[in-house]
Amino acid sequence: MRHPPRSGLLVVLGAAVALLGTAVAPVLTASGATPACTVEYSVTSAWDAGFQGSVRITNNQAALSSWSLAFDFGAGQKLTQGWNAKWSQSGTTVTAANESYNGSLGTGASVSAGFIASRSGSNPVPASFKLNGTTCNVDSESSPTPTPTPTPSPTVPPAPEAGAPALHVSGNKLVDSGGATRRLLGVNRSGGEFACVQGNGIWDGPVDDASVGAIADWKVNTVRIPLNEECWLGLSNIKPEYAGANYIAAVKDLVAKVKAHGMTPMVELHWSWGLYTGNSAGCSDVHASCQKPMPDMQYSPAFWTSVANTFKADQAVVFDLFNEPYPDRATSTAAQAWTCWRDGGTCPGIGYEVAGMQDLIDAVRATGAKNVILAGGLAYSNDLSQWLTYRPTDPAGNLAAAWHIYNFNSCSSESCWDSTLAPVAAQVPLVAGEIGENTCAHSFVDRVMKWFDDRSLSYLGWTWNTWNCATGPSLISGYDGTPTAFGIGLRDHLRAIG
Repeated sequence: MRHPPRSGLLVVLGAAVALLGTAVAPVLTASGATPACTVEYSVTSAWDAGFQGSVRITNNQAALSSWSLAFDFGAGQKLTQGWNAKWSQSGTTVTAANESYNGSLGTGASVSAGFIASRSGSNPVPASFKLNGTTCNVDSESSPTPTPTPTPSPTVPPAPEAGAPALHVSGNKLVDSGGATRRLLGVNRSGGEFACVQGNGIWDGPVDDASVGAIADWKVNTVRIPLNEECWLGLSNIKPEYAGANYIAAVKDLVAKVKAHGMTPMVELHWSWGLYTGNSAGCSDVHASCQKPMPDMQYSPAFWTSVANTFKADQAVVFDLFNEPYPDRATSTAAQAWTCWRDGGTCPGIGYEVAGMQDLIDAVRATGAKNVILAGGLAYSNDLSQWLTYRPTDPAGNLAAAWHIYNFNSCSSESCWDSTLAPVAAQVPLVAGEIGENTCAHSFVDRVMKWFDDRSLSYLGWTWNTWNCATGPSLISGYDGTPTAFGIGLRDHLRAIG
């Protein structure tokens, strides 16, 4: 859906103490003077062979027109990618230099940047930092490095936690490790894509065990979890309590709860960075505050690298690459739109560098993750007419097609489904990641579910949130699972076939 309705260990130059998700005031020097600069360094996520880190630089001296931060890794860590700065590494020294858009750093101003690096064994915090050659007094936050877990065998899927099966693609079906077909039947749990960027928290409504259990009570076996890339990466425009380590921990916690109730978690990039004000623009904001026509090369590959590293040990988690692409609204031909969709780069009508579906698949697979990946088509994922022609390459062979359908979409008739969906479903698994209607009723989704049931395909209702269904499809009026008139249709149907 395009528019939800709303709009510790403190390290002081080597001595370690724990603190996560909290900005720290500059440390005073022995003479009581404010230091020239303060750097807060944090490890926001870590996995067996790597980690995601961030730096927050505060300038306490005269205003700077450009900046460059330098520090040394102390245990063989290697920088692999970064954002919000030009990152490089020479020997042990890492340098982050400003981008063209964030070089100005006034007195008292701060800027944040993030990176991903590999590691083996220990992951100590850098001992010192220099901003434009000046040594900073350092406040630093660091999460303890977790005990490394064995790297999964490339040929044997890693065992998931109890409650939800590991999945892979077999022909045009999703199957578990025993070869049994698993249709993904469930709901979307919206909130993680918008609450954080709006400064209202991480979720919309409760995500405790009782509320997740209420979802399972509908005989749901899959929950789609929309996410925001700026919140995950901890960019500086997001309140720190809703970003970076705090946001990642909240997502991991919800994924664990979903799995504990026997349901498949599907994590999905919903809102992303990039300035787009063209045809059908959702907003005029460069930040991830609305649906953009395509993911961006600046942050989206880094987002998926981090997400994939976070969940690659568990093939029960499904990855949905991007909510609702619509490059067709910006380009003049279908060929241009589909090429943009697959290959990214400089796309007609889109002012930022685009990450194509192939770029995002490559980012996921480069981590070693073999999780099932979904890729939606054009027209807000409603057009799969040339999905097979432009199908990206997945070296793991675990790619499925995603499709969205509402009663107001163009492809909303059985004849369209027969002509455009059936050929795709004959070759790869097809998942309707969002189904819904804006009538506060369920006659349309009843037709959708019948068509998908007849072909043993997957679908998920939008959305498990207590919004007024007149402003958008809402399945529930209470987080105890009380259905709306629209939700009754999905609930009763899932219970009947479950």
